[in-house]
Amino acid sequence: MSANLTTDQDDVAINGDLTRYRALLKISGTVGAQPTVDAVLHSLATLLSNVVSFENIALLLFDPSGQRLALRAFGRSRDNAAIEAGTEITYAGTGLGRALKEQVPVFVPDVKQELAVYPELASRVNQAESAYIFPILTPRTKLGALVFVRQERLEFSPADVELMRSIAGHVAVALENALAISSVEAYQRDLTRERDRLSLLLEINNHVVTILDINDLFRAASVSIRKHFANDFTSFMLFDDCSDRLKVAVLDFPASRGFMSDIPVHVAQEDLDRLRARQPRLLTPSDKMPPVIAQMLRAESIASVTALPLVGARGPIGAMVLGSRKANSFTQADLDLLSQVSSQISLVIDNALAYGRLSASRDHLEDQRVYLESEISSEYNFQDVVGRSPAFQKVLEQVSIVAPTDSTVLLHGETGTGKELIARAIHNLSSRHQRTFVRLNCAAIPSGLLESELFGHEKGAFTGALMQRKGRFELADGGSLFLDEIGDINLELQPKLLRALQEREFERLGSTRTVQVDVRLIAASHRDLPEMIRQGSFREDLFYRLSVFPIEIPPLRERPEDIPLLVNYFVSKLSKKMRKNIKSIPGQAMEVLTNCPWKGNVRELANFIERAVILSHGEELEVPIAEFQASHSRNVSSPASTFHEAERKVILDALKTASGQISGHGGAAERLGLKRTTLQNKMRRLGISKGDYQPHR
Repeated sequence: MSANLTTDQDDVAINGDLTRYRALLKISGTVGAQPTVDAVLHSLATLLSNVVSFENIALLLFDPSGQRLALRAFGRSRDNAAIEAGTEITYAGTGLGRALKEQVPVFVPDVKQELAVYPELASRVNQAESAYIFPILTPRTKLGALVFVRQERLEFSPADVELMRSIAGHVAVALENALAISSVEAYQRDLTRERDRLSLLLEINNHVVTILDINDLFRAASVSIRKHFANDFTSFMLFDDCSDRLKVAVLDFPASRGFMSDIPVHVAQEDLDRLRARQPRLLTPSDKMPPVIAQMLRAESIASVTALPLVGARGPIGAMVLGSRKANSFTQADLDLLSQVSSQISLVIDNALAYGRLSASRDHLEDQRVYLESEISSEYNFQDVVGRSPAFQKVLEQVSIVAPTDSTVLLHGETGTGKELIARAIHNLSSRHQRTFVRLNCAAIPSGLLESELFGHEKGAFTGALMQRKGRFELADGGSLFLDEIGDINLELQPKLLRALQEREFERLGSTRTVQVDVRLIAASHRDLPEMIRQGSFREDLFYRLSVFPIEIPPLRERPEDIPLLVNYFVSKLSKKMRKNIKSIPGQAMEVLTNCPWKGNVRELANFIERAVILSHGEELEVPIAEFQASHSRNVSSPASTFHEAERKVILDALKTASGQISGHGGAAERLGLKRTTLQNKMRRLGISKGDYQPHR
């Protein structure tokens, strides 16, 4: 009887061992085939429930620091509150720590007491719970621990402990493989992302080095960005002439419903600061943005938007904006990659803008060079101011007063009085003297072409406009513009000239783009502009805008004291030019020249002296006096002769009455109401000598 009982017990033990071994083999095969950690835990909990009695099973794995364990729990009992997977705990000074340190199974008779250091976890454990802790390790690394929780405070049998220990070893190998696979997959995902990132950056770089036009670059970059991020639209926006408004340069939106339009966006100061700091933004149509923009985005069903700053060496130059109809479409990793893309494109835009500024500056300098060369090659009647008469000194005093002010100046005087000379003097004495002085004789240009000369034109603006051309206003930017004979500008063009003066802006012919300039205007005319206003041929508002500071230039006949100075100046200048050695001027010739009325003023005098220099052979100026007097006598009409005779007679009568006394009390000048110098000038002009009015003795 006793022998049979022993035999039965042995059979039960053998059957139990066989069951455990079969379970171990099945667990080993099943767990080893699982590719992930979660799959290992699921299969382990299912298989062990048929072999060993336990309520809950938990796997704890080391975090990267090795100081804490992350918990993954799979409970079979519904009595306990769940402990969330991912909960991290420390293990020093606990049974868990002893199992890991000694690498042996550890029995914990009271789990609640063991977790007393974790009140939030201890509250979720029943009073009568025990646990077995099995370390999970391989020859290469420590992975963590496997914990079996039971409601009774009973230890596993030695056979169950040995089975669990073997299972822990198999689980360790399976987990190591699963973790390795996960690591490889994560590494492969990282490699794929890095490959895609580098591929996008390479595409953008290829666009940068091969595409010259900025708008074409934007379009090509938009296609590459859409291929990588699967976004719905990409927009490149640039600041409008360094203002605080962004304008769309290129919008790439293949699936647009037509609600997106090119509306300038005002940039608030906080957004401008964010652009300067190169901070990207993630937005939705419900975020703080201009209402019209938010409305367009909602109409297009755009759920997420990201804005990347485009920043150059001088500061913000624009923004790159991406939109998607998917919510939360852009991640932080996407922002990092897009920031690199925006940096590449910013560099190109900055270089393009700098090149544009340099090209514009170069073209402007070239235009100025061509203009100045044409100016240098032209003939001037004089180069320096010559004159010491009171009337001319008054003009020079007015020039010195107005020159530094940048105000508009209107010069009035007869033809040939030197209006351009005075205009150049104003420019040379101003703060603009290092910039260009541009001149235009409005009477010399046909009225149909005058607008193009002033404001320029675009290619194809009219028949014969084969290329773009800058006008005189653009050439004079930063300098002075001298418009001679401004009274010859027709009424149709006068309003545009008035706007250019007031607003400092205009449009070229054939263009809608406004050009802004900084030009000081000096105008001149020999006409009576107030009389033209009364006749309706000149705008009153333009006249008032021009005559901020009017200067009247006296004719040469009113400053005869300057004639000898001018004669000597022209003789010296022309003698050097013609390689002649003229050293003296006959007194009789100088007297004749001084008494001449010079209807053509300084220009006529300069031309006559040039003829005299040509005719001269020796060191004395040979003035053709007879020819000169004959020419002037032919030009004097009968009414003028009568007037001269009457004027001569009045002066002679006054001199005879004053007994030949010219100045002083009772002198002829006082009787005639003239200054002494004026009377003497008239006497010289009319050829009155002492013999004409003094009695013969």
